[in-house]
Amino acid sequence: MQAQMLAPAAVLVVWSLIMLYWMALTRFPAMKNAGGVLDNAKPGGRGQNLEGVIPDKVNWKAHNYAHLMEQPTIFYAAVVILAVMGAGAIDVVLAWIYVVLRIIHSVYQATVNVVKVRFLIFLLSTLALTVLAVRAVLATLFHDPSIVTG
Repeated sequence: MQAQMLAPAAVLVVWSLIMLYWMALTRFPAMKNAGGVLDNAKPGGRGQNLEGVIPDKVNWKAHNYAHLMEQPTIFYAAVVILAVMGAGAIDVVLAWIYVVLRIIHSVYQATVNVVKVRFLIFLLSTLALTVLAVRAVLATLFHDPSIVTG
């Protein structure tokens, strides 16, 4: 069951990289069209400096990429804990629900980005993550080492 539990995390890693490339492929042309934003960039500049400089719809991909570096870190930890402790079928299903909802969230935020709808998708994924996190806690707090050692 370890591989089945880790597979959703691996897919989310790949998805995060897809979002990184999507962000870059839309941001660089937008910066060029904005009149040499990179040429005039100050040392230590950050992506946030592009707010209001390039179109919002282009920045949405960057916003989503940043989101994929935030909450999913909790997901990765919960998945590893459950994989190590012995995931059940429900854990695998919850992990896939989380990943599918995060991918839907990404596509929606990067293209349509109506906050009420986006928040609902986020909330549903967070509920799946919450159950996974609680199950990870239960798997560790109530683990009986004698089961493993015989």
